[in-house]
Amino acid sequence: MPENIKQENRAYDGEQIQVLEGLEAVRKRPGMYIGSTGSRGLHHLVYEIVDNAIDEAMAGYCDRIGVEILPGNCIRVTDNGRGIPVSIQPKMGIPAVTVVFTVLHAGGKFGGGGYKVSAGLHGVGASVVNALSEYLEVWVRKEGKIYYQRFEKGVAIGDLAVIGDCGADESGTTVLFHPDSEVFEDIQFEFDDLASRLREQSFLNAGVKIVLEDKRDEEDPVTEVMHYEGGIRSFVEYIHKKKGLDVVHPDVIYLSGQKEDAMVEVALQYNDSYNEVMLSFANDVHTTDGGTHEQGFKAALTRVFNEYGRKNGILKDADKNLSGEDVREGLTTIISVKVTEAQFEGQTKARLGNTEIRSMVDSLVYDKLSTYFEENPATVKLIFDKALTAARAREAARRARDLTRRKNALETAALPGKLADCANTDNVNTEIYIVEGDSAGGSAKMGRDSSFQAILPLWGKMLNVEKARMDKVYGNDKLTPIVLALGCGIGDDIDMSKIRYGKVVIMADADVDGSHIRTLLLTFFFRYMRPLLEDGRVYLAQPPLYKIFRGKKVYYAYSDKERDDYMANLEGKWEIARYKGLGEMNPEQLWETTMNPENRIMIKVEVEDAARADEIFTILMGDKVAPRKEFIEKNAKYVTDLDI
Repeated sequence: MPENIKQENRAYDGEQIQVLEGLEAVRKRPGMYIGSTGSRGLHHLVYEIVDNAIDEAMAGYCDRIGVEILPGNCIRVTDNGRGIPVSIQPKMGIPAVTVVFTVLHAGGKFGGGGYKVSAGLHGVGASVVNALSEYLEVWVRKEGKIYYQRFEKGVAIGDLAVIGDCGADESGTTVLFHPDSEVFEDIQFEFDDLASRLREQSFLNAGVKIVLEDKRDEEDPVTEVMHYEGGIRSFVEYIHKKKGLDVVHPDVIYLSGQKEDAMVEVALQYNDSYNEVMLSFANDVHTTDGGTHEQGFKAALTRVFNEYGRKNGILKDADKNLSGEDVREGLTTIISVKVTEAQFEGQTKARLGNTEIRSMVDSLVYDKLSTYFEENPATVKLIFDKALTAARAREAARRARDLTRRKNALETAALPGKLADCANTDNVNTEIYIVEGDSAGGSAKMGRDSSFQAILPLWGKMLNVEKARMDKVYGNDKLTPIVLALGCGIGDDIDMSKIRYGKVVIMADADVDGSHIRTLLLTFFFRYMRPLLEDGRVYLAQPPLYKIFRGKKVYYAYSDKERDDYMANLEGKWEIARYKGLGEMNPEQLWETTMNPENRIMIKVEVEDAARADEIFTILMGDKVAPRKEFIEKNAKYVTDLDI
């Protein structure tokens, strides 16, 4: 933990617990406080309790946090911080720990007395977790005593009581809770989801040890210890190792500084890919939509490159300045700022709004990176070569894009020749099916409802954009028909208001080749047309795997499980046919099973975690075999477990 973020050891007692309003309506409207009652909201409960321990770590009072998943899907979080205050809170007249767990917007984060910076996501933390738990228990170790209190559905069951003694130097808090199954759709915690978030917190707080233990299977417990003295430098190294990426220069560049109560850390390193990864955080909250800290970094990085390039003759008088995209190709960056009064935009705190942070990050990165460039010419040459190559590719892509635009303007019909368009012209109720193969495309054209369904057949080998620079993507004869048919542009030029269809449906065979086609298309959409995914426009059609028939009676099964269920309940002798591809279905069958809105099954593609999605696409579609093999071996069970 950076020493300069640790505050003076001021008292932390009941007077510093500020009460803003009572706890109301959390159980009636849980989505307002934790986002949803699905898996995301369930795991959010854990993060709220852990964030309280992280606040202690950021204040300099905690260096170990334990998180346990217990039998029955209980969670127990233990820290060695100062312990939640147990003294009487003056305004409420009850112990402060009781206030923290029963009053909304109560805690040391309000009023500035308890923490200079805090990580809690909504400022509702412990009280909301308590309200949405069947029961919650808290133990506080403080001043030689152990205090205990139990709550059920947010209501205290008995008063705070001393139940034992502890060492005079021992302190900390333990919280155990069991989510309420009446509130949540499922109370099954996912180890990997928790590990990902906790690992992130460990990187952001150098030196803090976080231990995650899954004790649900008593014969085979799982433990992961997260402890990174390198902080966000280790974060960058972890990302590259996880993705199997080769780095352009051996050392992670680390920049840090402090001004008044604000602290900035930046770690960056270039790799051999064509994609940028930037993860930014404010008070340990992941700002997924960026904000002023990202803006300051980007502006400074581009300015340093161009000034250094001009000064040292790398960029000639006739050369254009490098763009931000040029200097960030293949760059992995972690930005972490910690401020007393973080101004977030939106309830979910996805974007930082502090205007002073932009100038602070800009100034810090400009000064320290300029010095680094002057002192490390060998490293600078390597990353400049990459940036200049990126600039040449971008210019080639621009020419290809402009040529495509001119051709479209001159042609009488800009739509691809193989597109069978629909009659309806709105972009809400229409659908375009991107279909693998001319044979299946022909069946789809004849079987569709042409009033609102368009068909675009694909043929030949699709380009893997993960292994290609953008100049190879623009004008590609397999991708251009998709871009032209959708009509909304690509890359920096994308304009979702111009899209021609409400749904983009990928329809491929239910085999390995079909999965490859789907993955290639999704990679293209993620890298070059991400707003399609963010707007929820992309779907995967689910054709049946089996036809179960006897005479004129026919059933379709979309999974092995569904086939087995049919066969267990059908009497008499029935035949089973395994579809090898979409082309085996006649138009009527394709309509009835895969395209009819009344019967079809489709999977909506969503991007909940862009960083995780970026990692998976790199692993699956990149050059490195070892990470892909490891990913497939670890996740192969999900293929057989999939219940469509």
